Amino acid sequence: EFSKEREKAKARGDFQKLREKQQLEEDLKGYLDWITQAEDIDPENDEEADEEGKRNTSMPTSETESVNTENVSGEGESPACCGSLCRRWRRWNRFNRRKCRAAVKSVTFYWLVIVLVFLNTLTISSEHYNQPDWLTQIQDIANKVLLALFTCEMLVKMYSLGLQAYFVSLFNRFDCFVVCGGIVETILVELEIMSPLGISVFRCVRLLRIFKVTRHWASLSNLVASLLNSMKSIASLLLLLFLFIIIFSLLGMQLFGGKFNFDETQTKRSTFDNFPQALLTVFQILTGEDWNAVMYDGIMAYGGPSSSGMIVCIYFIILFICGNYILLNVFLAIAVDNLADAESLNTAQKEEAEEKERKKNARKESLENKKSEKSESDQKKPKDSKVFILKLVSFLRSNFTDFARDKRNVQSKVGEDEEEEEDEPEVPAGPRPRRISELNMKEKITPIPEGSAFFIFSSTNPIRVGCHRLINHHIFTNLILVFIMLSSVSLAAEDPIRSHSFRNNILGYADYVFTSMFTFEIILKMTAFGAFLHKGSFCRNYFNLLDLLVVGVSLVSFGIQSSAISVVKILRVLRVLRPLRAINRAKGLKHVVQCVFVAIRTIGNIMIVTTLLQFMFACIGVQLFKGKFYKCTDEAKQNPEECRGIYIVYKDGDVDSPMVKERVWQNSDFNFDNVLSAMMALFTVSTFEGWP
Repeated sequence: EFSKEREKAKARGDFQKLREKQQLEEDLKGYLDWITQAEDIDPENDEEADEEGKRNTSMPTSETESVNTENVSGEGESPACCGSLCRRWRRWNRFNRRKCRAAVKSVTFYWLVIVLVFLNTLTISSEHYNQPDWLTQIQDIANKVLLALFTCEMLVKMYSLGLQAYFVSLFNRFDCFVVCGGIVETILVELEIMSPLGISVFRCVRLLRIFKVTRHWASLSNLVASLLNSMKSIASLLLLLFLFIIIFSLLGMQLFGGKFNFDETQTKRSTFDNFPQALLTVFQILTGEDWNAVMYDGIMAYGGPSSSGMIVCIYFIILFICGNYILLNVFLAIAVDNLADAESLNTAQKEEAEEKERKKNARKESLENKKSEKSESDQKKPKDSKVFILKLVSFLRSNFTDFARDKRNVQSKVGEDEEEEEDEPEVPAGPRPRRISELNMKEKITPIPEGSAFFIFSSTNPIRVGCHRLINHHIFTNLILVFIMLSSVSLAAEDPIRSHSFRNNILGYADYVFTSMFTFEIILKMTAFGAFLHKGSFCRNYFNLLDLLVVGVSLVSFGIQSSAISVVKILRVLRVLRPLRAINRAKGLKHVVQCVFVAIRTIGNIMIVTTLLQFMFACIGVQLFKGKFYKCTDEAKQNPEECRGIYIVYKDGDVDSPMVKERVWQNSDFNFDNVLSAMMALFTVSTFEGWP
């Protein structure tokens, strides 16, 4: 228990560090917003103009005349004219930056960028094998137009926010990297500097714009932030895994190099003949795909299982256990831990939003109460506020560098704290609290709702009270559970081939008894709780609706006698839902099902991120491998021009059993000719089923 509490304390500390880092970035963003908003209100120029005008009006006549007489070739008028132009330029620049900033931060601008991202993604995903030339030309034009639009977006943000404020945001840095990558790719394509393979890979950088959808999606953004926060741990684990693979690859080359050629009729794919091939073979063993076949080849390379070849299986067992069950599963542990952090971030943000809303409502109420008292002071406030904001701007400018330095220091301190050991958690005094599973909690009986049942029975009606007592009695509940079990057993005992056999007839009569009992139970529950009109009625519960569906299906199937009707067959198939009726009776099972549904709701963001990654890698696969998975049925022919005519195949390598076959240039079942086929191939690879 002490170690568990220690782990909980450490997890809470890691989450607090992540949350503090996120809050620090939000404070820095708000700090910059203050600076930019304060710069919009600049009464300094107006005050200088007013002071200049006052000086001119207060000057004596003799002085003005002397100035006018000393004016030679308009030299006195040119500084005043330049100053006026500079003031007009600053006002115009301030006005445009304010408008551009409001436009950039608007929701309309965000959705406009999302539409452009969607069009960019659609353009890339439309590429496929053997596409017509007109489609290629449209894709090139669309890519250049979209790149120009994204460049304009980046420049507008830089102008409106300023370079310093622009590069504070990680999303803006990421966007600048993607746009610059697109510009470099376009230049390389036009100048024909890079090879087509390099251009294809470089072009896929534009697919990273898909992650822009996470910017204003709080839960998805927190998930991505949590995953990125775990990169340090994952990088350390990757380094350890890479060293592990290198060591076993070198060991495999020493043990099995050049020894997998014992079967001359076929060439082995997974060998240890060179270092790159050994790396791939070790990685295949770590993933667990067909690793036993590689182990069998290693045993056969040393004479087979009847000799000393069995000793080499120790190498494969150690590699599989240490690599698969220890190192690779640590990735899953890190991911689950960071998913918990993402959920905690969502909860913390919701609580903060609710707290801000409460404070906002409280301020509104206080302002409404003091509105009459502040009416006079508000008339004098603009001038005072301008002076205050001028002082605030100078203060923020002087302290912004210190704040940014403190931010870096705090982040470095967070990195150092991760290496330090957490403080010992406090052990609570008194006995250890028992788990929920250890508590024998007494189940609460749902009371009778206030509404009437069937518009006849009131909440105090004796019949309704009696039905309520009956359905909550433990004997009745256990009896229904027994009938559910017997009904499930009868469904499993049916003969699906001979539908009119003696056994099916007996089970049919038993089905009448089960359905009658279940119908009687539903009538009792509807009488006790009501049908569906008032709160707490029978049909307001989803599990009760499942019971009603199962019983209703059985009753309808009894009413239709002809078994040739497909509807009746479907209704009878739905009887397999009967075992699910036990969920509503077994409370522990009910809680488990509810937890499953909660987990399904929470993995929605994970499915979105996974789909985005699958789509990105599918587009990269189309760029790299489109049209390259074709092969000839005759392995001796490597191109479609040679793959013609017929060839001879010897069955099982027996020269006395020749077979004549036609050469066919055919595609692989899993290919990358288009995005949909590529996503299917990647899904197969992600399941580790037959991927080598």
